[in-house]
Amino acid sequence: MAKKKAAKKAPTKKKTAKSAPSKSAPAKPKSKAKSRPSLTLDEQIAEVDRKLLGLMSDRVDLFVKRIGESESPQSALFNVQDDVDLWDLLERSNEGPLTAAELKTIFRPLLNAARQRVRSHRVAYLGPAYSFTHLAAINRFGETSDLVPVSTIATVFEEVNRGHVDYGLVPIENSTDGRIVDTLDMFTRLPLRICGEIQIHVHHNLLARCDRSEITEIYSKPQALSQCRDWLAKNMSHASLIEVTSTSTAARLAQDKPGAGAVASQQAAIRYGIPVVAESIEDNRNNVTRFAIIGDTIADATGHDRTAILLQIPHKPGSLSDALQVFKTCKVNLTWIESFPLRAPESGYLFFLDFEGHVTDAKTRKTLKQLEALADRLEILGSYPRSEPLS
Repeated sequence: MAKKKAAKKAPTKKKTAKSAPSKSAPAKPKSKAKSRPSLTLDEQIAEVDRKLLGLMSDRVDLFVKRIGESESPQSALFNVQDDVDLWDLLERSNEGPLTAAELKTIFRPLLNAARQRVRSHRVAYLGPAYSFTHLAAINRFGETSDLVPVSTIATVFEEVNRGHVDYGLVPIENSTDGRIVDTLDMFTRLPLRICGEIQIHVHHNLLARCDRSEITEIYSKPQALSQCRDWLAKNMSHASLIEVTSTSTAARLAQDKPGAGAVASQQAAIRYGIPVVAESIEDNRNNVTRFAIIGDTIADATGHDRTAILLQIPHKPGSLSDALQVFKTCKVNLTWIESFPLRAPESGYLFFLDFEGHVTDAKTRKTLKQLEALADRLEILGSYPRSEPLS
């Protein structure tokens, strides 16, 4: 009997050893070879591809079904928690050889494809194509959405306000340069809301068809040049810096003009066929731009939200201090504040504030009620899910 028990234990130990991470990689090809010895490598790859196709279709169908069964399907489309949960699952489950960035590149189109099956969106964005706003639009809505490039931030707002598009996408804040004035100004002019946000890590590159030493002019939009000012001063002091309307416009100039360089994205380099002569030249390695999705709805609460308001208070000593004290009293975390001068003949300032929480939260309702008692004007610009910066 002792021998029989030992014989039973032996296979268990063998199985455990095979399942260990260090031995799992070589074990898989062996089992496949035993199960399908007649298949060539090409045939095995084709078989895996067919399985992947089925699994990807199943994932899209299940995602669509879940959105369809939610109480507010439209709000569910903007729930960035889906993305966060997926990236967390991939990070915990991934044993290689694909990197986290590569997996995101593979899975992000699946999320967008599912959203597209629920409803195809027409989205205006600050163009042209392959600008950083365009890349943010692709990340949120997918390449198959009807993405409409327009030339100014004001035009994005106007297209949404007139109902020509479902949503608009505009930059609102950069971690290096701060607020985007044109965006904040348009919120004072048109009754639109922030439905969601996208944050992306902005990496600037120097593109040119010649050696760095031969570049005499460098083109880019003012914000991009500003975000690379130290690097350009140290490494390209011999070149003139010339401002243009967008990084994509700069890339097109560098494509055709001898001695011209551009500060732009890697995607722009690929699109216009221009070599990257220096990568990631931004001065701040954590250079993040936050983009606002604008529309006419307020997203449902997710438990991980942000609320934005427009606040005008009496122009007298202590008014701002009293308003800020409300956040401390109500224990609400204020995440962003910007001032904006009122238009003549009024004197004083409008304040744009972001804080953690949703308008349906008890703490947020209490905060807004107390602020309203102090304010000459208070408008809720939106409550929407907070996002993490995308690479």
